[in-house]
Amino acid sequence: MKIAVCSTQSYDRQFLTEANREFAHELTFFDAHLNEETWRMVAGFPAVCVFVNDTLNTAVLTNLAEQGTRLIALRCAGFNNVDVQAASDLGLKVVRVPAYSPHSVAEHSVALMMALNRKIPRAYNRVRDGNFALEGLLGFELRGKTVGIIGTGRIGAAVAGILHGFGCRLIAYDPQPNAECLSLGVEYVSLQQLYAASDIITLHSPLNKQSLHLINAAAVAQMKRGVMLINTSRGGVIDTPAVIAGLKSCKIGYLGLDVYEQEGDLFFQDLSNQVIQDDMFERLLTFPNVLITGHQGFFTQEALTSIAQTTLQNISLFEKTGECQNQVTMELLR
Repeated sequence: MKIAVCSTQSYDRQFLTEANREFAHELTFFDAHLNEETWRMVAGFPAVCVFVNDTLNTAVLTNLAEQGTRLIALRCAGFNNVDVQAASDLGLKVVRVPAYSPHSVAEHSVALMMALNRKIPRAYNRVRDGNFALEGLLGFELRGKTVGIIGTGRIGAAVAGILHGFGCRLIAYDPQPNAECLSLGVEYVSLQQLYAASDIITLHSPLNKQSLHLINAAAVAQMKRGVMLINTSRGGVIDTPAVIAGLKSCKIGYLGLDVYEQEGDLFFQDLSNQVIQDDMFERLLTFPNVLITGHQGFFTQEALTSIAQTTLQNISLFEKTGECQNQVTMELLR
């Protein structure tokens, strides 16, 4: 099948090309994001492969469908950037990669916790400057701390497994408790209880109507003073102005982000020679207790191999049968 692959970097081309030896699809790579201004570049392709910062709203999907596209293949788990209702109305199938490597994101989440707690970035810079003073680098033991996990799907469960090994007390919020987490002794509680009891809160929820700006001013007000907040899920789960206010008041003592609500204009590109125009993002960078990475939680050899393999397998199944077990349906939105 002819496939237009959008928002590609060198590593996307490498891993997809290697995986495609098994499937023999015709891949055409595009560096640009897919949106209302760029959709014409992929017009006429029966399958369009997209990533997290491509925009597939009603207008884009309508244009693609009119030009012959039949399949939208997401090479990620989340699908908040796709108007699933519009795709369904237009007869477009949408498929995704639901579980490429939960351990990759889980390990990155814990890495953010450790780096923030033990002030690793600051210590690294000090030592390179010949400064071996320990003032300002005081951390705490994770053992015995209460960690609240919001969202206990595959990634949240993997985080629970790692933190169980650290000796943390684990509590969680999820409408559907995970048996694996329960076996680790995770206690499911209400959001209000989780906010009040947690020393560390880590977010692993998909972005939908229920989770949009879940961490807002009211939520921050319920948290412990000095709480550590980690987000490796989707940027929109956090209301950024509310979190900035929490940092300024010291209610939030540590913030680790691998995602950002307006990341589409920033992440996955080199802007080091430009003036970044996003004032909220720049404000976040001024805090010494904030650590931001550029959506790299998924970025491991294992995850990229799995993403490429599953993406092309999804497309092959659709080409052969018209169906795929990894299809995004309206039921997933409920």
